[in-house]
Amino acid sequence: MRIAVIPGDGIGKEVMDAAMLVLEELDLNLEYEFYEAGDEALKKYGKALPDETLEACRRSSAVLFGAAGETAADVIVRLRQELDTYANVRPARALNGVKCLYPGLDIVIVRENTECLYKGFEFELDNSAIALRIITKRASERIARFAFELARREGRKKVTALHKANVMKKTCGIFRDVCRNVAKEFKEIEFNEYYIDAACMYLVMNPYRFDVIVTTNMFGDIVSDLAAGLVGGLGIAPSANIGEKHAIFEPVHGAAFDIAGKGIANPTAMILTACMMLQHLGFTKEAEKVRKALEDTISSGKTTPDLGGKLKTKEFAEEVAKRLRE
Repeated sequence: MRIAVIPGDGIGKEVMDAAMLVLEELDLNLEYEFYEAGDEALKKYGKALPDETLEACRRSSAVLFGAAGETAADVIVRLRQELDTYANVRPARALNGVKCLYPGLDIVIVRENTECLYKGFEFELDNSAIALRIITKRASERIARFAFELARREGRKKVTALHKANVMKKTCGIFRDVCRNVAKEFKEIEFNEYYIDAACMYLVMNPYRFDVIVTTNMFGDIVSDLAAGLVGGLGIAPSANIGEKHAIFEPVHGAAFDIAGKGIANPTAMILTACMMLQHLGFTKEAEKVRKALEDTISSGKTTPDLGGKLKTKEFAEEVAKRLRE
């Protein structure tokens, strides 16, 4: 299987190197091919997402992506739309050894990935700016169904839909109604719904009431970062973008230019993202093996500065790799 690897900008290169160091410890039939995209690619080629990179992503079994800077909308957002990876899956799971607000928390945010305000339909008119929010029944149904099927597959008990249908009666109304209808097909899974603002309060006060969250694109973007903060921050937050034919895997954090080049970026999110890729490709045992090696490393106190340790990015990856060899 061919994997298109795009390190991207900022710390993307450093955390990708760390993840590759770990992946190379596994005896898998995977062929990694490296491509360019992001701010530097824009300067070099005149395109943030070069045609060669896009075509490579189309023909690959999966895309492993590092980070994008100012050109994120032209790279990762466009990639999601071009490859129709409609489901953005962002786990928020507390890790052993990571101090966090809610130990033991394990929830998953399923975010619709192809429409909403992130379609990018924005216009200027006189002294005003206008943005169009696109919500369709088709996209709402497939993301709702994806969330319920994920819950069933992982043995989870509840799916919660987040919307703001009391104000955005048409767009959020469609999403809410579709979620309600899909829920009827999954009798064994509890379904409930919250307005997005109330849900943010509940996440801060008692996130254990959630299991699987399904929501629209922009709401999901915001809520998933909030959820990452509950379990230790963006440095440990992985994500996957899943479609019918393609899949893109990326850490939730961005390019973090302020620490880029210093060798101190935490590669945990990137390594966990690689685990999500392995699991998607059918390498479930290998994914669990890497997760365990990573958690054992963190639990032993060998961490990067953001988690209170002194290890460099590469040194942390080497510790994980060493545990894989034991």
